[in-house]
Amino acid sequence: MHAVVGLGLPIHLVHGNNTGDLYALSKWAQKPDNRLQYYGQDGSFVLAQRRIFIVHYPHYAKAMALTGDYDLVCNGHEHRAVIENIRNIKGSETLRIDPGTVAGVSAPATYVFGDLQTLEFEVRPVPSSPGKQ
Repeated sequence: MHAVVGLGLPIHLVHGNNTGDLYALSKWAQKPDNRLQYYGQDGSFVLAQRRIFIVHYPHYAKAMALTGDYDLVCNGHEHRAVIENIRNIKGSETLRIDPGTVAGVSAPATYVFGDLQTLEFEVRPVPSSPGKQ
């Protein structure tokens, strides 16, 4: 978290299923001079004129995508990268993304990089540290 906060970029996040996350993330969110927005279990916000919903669990994310109220729904938990369009009840599609696992837990370490204007996203591998294999 230190490395990401140090970049000075806005960070929107929710906790996962590790009970220590609730304490650690709420503590981080209170620090002055960071741009971290911690929502708790789930969150919704607008970024670059896109309506975004974030939550840890994929079943919850899929349900929120079905509403058609969001342009992008992001989740974690699966430990594998997923980019999919879900047909919603409003007759259009909502993009759902799970970036995978940056720590490489039970799958290669990945993240998702994309463009909110075009809603084009791609899965990328997390670069390994120099000297590590």
